[in-house]
Amino acid sequence: MSDPTPLPDLPVTFRPGHTRAILLTAGVAIFVVISGIALLLDIGPGSRLTFAVTGALIFWALARLARVKVVADDSGVTVVNIAGKRRLAWAEILRVNLRPGDPWVFLDLGDGTSLAALGIQPGIAKQRAIADARALRALVEAHSAPSTLPHEPRS
Repeated sequence: MSDPTPLPDLPVTFRPGHTRAILLTAGVAIFVVISGIALLLDIGPGSRLTFAVTGALIFWALARLARVKVVADDSGVTVVNIAGKRRLAWAEILRVNLRPGDPWVFLDLGDGTSLAALGIQPGIAKQRAIADARALRALVEAHSAPSTLPHEPRS
């Protein structure tokens, strides 16, 4: 039996660091190359602007891919994915799953749905993603454990 995963200090942010660095570096390089080509070509200012806008759109798309993260704090978890952000209370998360072959962590929620958490993905740094998934699982278990104290009646 393995040792229990120690709880990280809150707030904690999980994000794919290597993937983020690669995406942002590629975005900047693509923008610079496309804009540089536009300056070297013998074309009008409208066409040059089109090149620069195309490079900027590619950079924007890669930056959106790089923004993914999972932030855990005292009151719950915020999942930031490519197209949106969702705030979850600890009690809403039933299970944290990262099965072999999964592209990222999935959170099983109390309403019967599952939410992809792209901020923890084993693509480039598999061991880091496994450790992050275990840490998030330990946090979920610690914050959603039922209290053993009797509830006091409210007045």
